[in-house]
Amino acid sequence: MTLPLSSSSPSPPPALQLRGHGFSYGQHAVLAPFALDLRARETVAILGPSGGGKSTLLKQVAGLLPGLETPVAETVAWMAQQDLLLPWASIRENVLLGARLRGEQPDIARAESLLRRLGLSAWMDAYPAALSGGMRQRAALARTLMEDRPLVLMDEPFSALDAITRAAMQELACELLQDRMVLLVTHDPAEACRIADRVLLLAGHPAQLRPVTDFAMPAPRDPLSPAVLPALRLIHAALQEPLP
Repeated sequence: MTLPLSSSSPSPPPALQLRGHGFSYGQHAVLAPFALDLRARETVAILGPSGGGKSTLLKQVAGLLPGLETPVAETVAWMAQQDLLLPWASIRENVLLGARLRGEQPDIARAESLLRRLGLSAWMDAYPAALSGGMRQRAALARTLMEDRPLVLMDEPFSALDAITRAAMQELACELLQDRMVLLVTHDPAEACRIADRVLLLAGHPAQLRPVTDFAMPAPRDPLSPAVLPALRLIHAALQEPLP
C-alpha cells in the first residue's frame, strides 16, 4: 500500500544488494530466501512478531550465520540491544576496542571527538557501571560509529531505555548515521515511523520479507503528526494480519 507521504519519484539504484538463501535450525525453517536492496543513506526498519526471524536475518547479513550469497561482513558495524560494554574497561577503551582487537593503531583523537559529540566528554575515563542506561547506549553508539562501516546493523538498540531517553537516542542516531545504510530491527512501529526511510515486515513460516511503506519526509519524524499517523496505523494493521 502506498501512502501520500511515500515518495513517488523513481528509486535510486541500490548501493548494496543482499541475497540470502534462508536459514533453518535443524529441520525447522525459520527464514525464507530473501532479496533486499539497500540505497545509500537509507534506514530500513524490519518489524515482525517475536521469534519471527528478525534477529536471524540480521545475523546472516552480519556473517554470524551462513547463507548470505555475497558476504558483506567487512562492511558491517553492529549495535545490539544490550550495550555490551566491557565492565573492566573505561568508556574510551570500550570505544577503541575494535581497533585494538584488530591490532591497529587506535585513533584516540577521533574516539574522544565522538564521545564529546555524544555528550560524554566528562565520562571518558569512567567505567560502564558509573553510567546510566542512556549514557551507556550513547557509548555503544560511539563504538559503532568508530568502526566507520557503510552498513550499520541495529538489533533493537533502544528498546531497554525509558521513553524519553529512547526518543533522544533515536534522534541522535538519525543525525549521526545519516550518511550510512542502516538496517534496524525493532518491535516498535513508532520507532520505525520516527527514523526509518522504509519499513518492511518479516513474518510467516518460514519468515518472508514484504514492504509496508516508505517515507519521503526526512527523519526524525513525529509518529503522531497528521502526516505520519496513517503510516503508523498501516504498520499496526500489517502486524495484526494473520501469518501466512
